[in-house]
Parts: sequence; structure tokens; C-alpha cells
Amino acid sequence: MGRRLPVRRGATMKPLRIRKWMLIGMLIILILPRLFYEIPSLWPHLVGNPSTLAQQQSAINTLVRKISDTNIANWHDPDWQSKVNAELSSSHVGFILRDASDQEIIHAVPNGSETIPSREVSFVEGGHFLGKASFYIPKETSVWGTLLAIIAGLFAILFIGWQMGRVVVKPLESMSAAARRIAGGDLEFQLPKSTVMEVSDVRNAFQAMGKGLQESLIRQSELEEERRFFISSIAHDLRTPLFALRGFLTRLERGLISQPEKALRYAAICSKKADHLERLVSDLFAYSQLTSLNLIQRFEPLVIDALFDDIVAEYRPAAKEREIKMVCDLSAKGGFVHGDAHMLHRAIGNLIDNALRYTPCNGTITVCLYVDETRIHFTVEDTGPGIPDGVLPHIFEAFYRGEESRNPAYGGTGLGLTIAQRILRAHHGDLSARNRSLTGGGIFSGWLPLNTQPPIESD
Repeated sequence: MGRRLPVRRGATMKPLRIRKWMLIGMLIILILPRLFYEIPSLWPHLVGNPSTLAQQQSAINTLVRKISDTNIANWHDPDWQSKVNAELSSSHVGFILRDASDQEIIHAVPNGSETIPSREVSFVEGGHFLGKASFYIPKETSVWGTLLAIIAGLFAILFIGWQMGRVVVKPLESMSAAARRIAGGDLEFQLPKSTVMEVSDVRNAFQAMGKGLQESLIRQSELEEERRFFISSIAHDLRTPLFALRGFLTRLERGLISQPEKALRYAAICSKKADHLERLVSDLFAYSQLTSLNLIQRFEPLVIDALFDDIVAEYRPAAKEREIKMVCDLSAKGGFVHGDAHMLHRAIGNLIDNALRYTPCNGTITVCLYVDETRIHFTVEDTGPGIPDGVLPHIFEAFYRGEESRNPAYGGTGLGLTIAQRILRAHHGDLSARNRSLTGGGIFSGWLPLNTQPPIESD
């Protein structure tokens, strides 16, 4: 069996500029009526009408022989000229006879004949040029030619008008209707295609504008929904520590605590609640920056292993206080990234802070850094309880926290991981999470694009 060739479906004509469309239309209007007008006169030549053509050719041959047999002195004889004209009138053939000086002797060309002679015969005797005869075939003119030309002209005008209405007027009317629908808030519209390039460009721009407005409205709706959720989450997260803080401060203010040890414990709880509020406000401020796209303040070349060294060193005292071992494996020596040092510090710090909250006493937190040809990769791994399967798909969503993380001993604002991921994505990287093993432990893996340009050292 032979191989079947692919069939192209739905092929459309390539759009033309409106000047070319106008040129084509003008050529159709000028050429088509003229072509149809000439059809009656060309018809005998096309079909080869033997009766008319043979009669005309026979009359020409007879006249040529008669002129050849006649003495040149008789060419000026009126009687001879009358006989010649009589023979020509019956055959409808035009005739001009000229002498050696190119002076016309006989001019018998009926109106409507061809302007170019269909046959010319020169007469020579004894080596001397005697004269020349030119024969003209009359044009076939009739009412049919005129009617056909008028019909063809009307057809050309109607066809061009229909085409212009289809490819220019109709798309423009659809755009006008779509503009009114957009003004009324309706963005669901579809515009007809056009083979005029200028109209097609405007149509595509109009379609893109409508799609952009739709996406903008959807995004605005999503932002509005996120804003409402943001406000409700703020109210919830601020209310709990404020309520506890107010209760303890009220008891202390009214002197209801008589034992100094108990008063010190209440003061310590108030301080802890104040720290919780400070962290909450800090995370909310960072999240608002991310939402309003004011995240990256300054990009600069950074040495990535030095940045990680500083971050890990900052969190070592907190890990030591909780009896947690921190292991740092930085094999990406000399790797450079292009980014905001403060924001990257915050992103990695959020991951380590999250690991510290969920890693038990005598646990281990491992920070690894390695580089390939185009990216710098890092992981933050802990030996905590791991991430529940139901929580893992939502772990980077703003304000999302598992039920156990509502405990103040573990839970944060629900924004730390969201902030970390958005910071890395703003640097054209990404962040993901998975469980280390079935026995527990979570791994946060991220990457940043490698920059070959080293930082410029200042004096």
C-alpha cells in the first residue's frame, strides 16, 4: 500500500494589504467588461466559423488576382474602381490600394473594421514596385457585446462590493459592536476574520485587548478574594495573642497577682506574646510587599555560598539552644547569583526557621548547596515529623496551616513558606517541598539561575 499524504485542512488565504485589494478591484472593473465586450467579435475566430471566414478569404484572394491581372494604368479608372467596390461590399472586406508613391487610389474601409490590416500584398513587375493593397476584416459588433460588457461591469462592482463588505465592513461593524459590549462590561465576543492585512491586524489587536481585559478582571477578582481572605486572616491571627496579652496585663495592672514568681511568669508570657505579634506583623508586611509587586528593590551579583554561610551562622545559636544539630554542606564554592541579598536572606531564613520549629530536641537540620551548568540548587532538610499528605499540596498557600500548627509552640503566621517561594520565583527560580522518608522529616528544595558575572568588589 502506498503512503497516504497528509491533507491540509482549513487553509486560508494570506492577508493582503488594502492597497493591493484596491488594485485588484480596479483591474477587475477595467478588464472584465472589456473582455466580455470582445467575446462576440472573437467568437468566429475561436469556433472557426467556416462560412464567414472562408467567404472573406476567398474575396481577398479573388481581388488580389484581379489587381495583379489589371494594368496599373487602369487602377485610376473610375469604372474599374466601381467594380472593385461592388465586389468588396458583398464580402464585407475593407480595402486600401496605394501606388508606388504611397498615395491612396482606393479607400473602401467600412466603419467598425479592424485598425490593423489582416493582410497586405505588394505588387511588383519587372523588378519595379507598383503599389500595395491592404485588406481589413470588419469587427463583429452587436448588441450582445454591449449587453455582456454591462452585465460583466455590474457583476464586477457587486462582487467587489460584496468582498469589501465581507472583509472590511463586516469586521469593522463587529468591532464597533464589540466596543459597545465592552463598554457595557461584556467581554465575551468573537470577531470575523479578514483577508485585508490592516483590518486583520486591528482585529487581532482587538481580540488581544478583550482577552487582556478578561484576564485583568479575573486577576482583579482573585486579588479581591485574596484581599478579603487576607483581612480575615489578619483579624484572626492578631486577635488570639492580643486577647491573651490583654488578659495577663489586666491581671497584673489590677494587682491580682500576689506571688512574685507568678507575676514573673505572666510577664514572660506577655513578652512571648509580644514577640509573636512582632513576627506576625513582620510577615504580614513582607507578604503585602510581595502582593503589590514591590519585592525586589535591588539586583546585584552575590556569592551564594557566602550568603548561605551568613544565614546558617545566624541560626546556629537558636539551634544550639534547642539542642538541634545543624549540618552545612556548601559545595557550590564560587557560585554567583543575581538578586536581592536581603530578600534571599529572608527566604532561606524562613525555611530554616520553619525547620527549627518542627525539629525535635536532638534532631538534625541539614543545609546543602550544589551547582550544575545553569542553576544553583539548595535543600533544607529536617528530622521532624514530616509534612502530612493532606497538607503537602497546600503548604505554599498563604495562611494555610495544618491543625497541629495552630499550637503557638509550633505555628507561625502561615506566610513564611509563601514568602520564601514568591521571593525565589521573583528571582526566576522556584521552591518545592517533599517528605524525606516514611519515618518523617521534610525536605525543601529550591533553585536559582546561575550568574557567570562575579560581584564587583568595592574599595
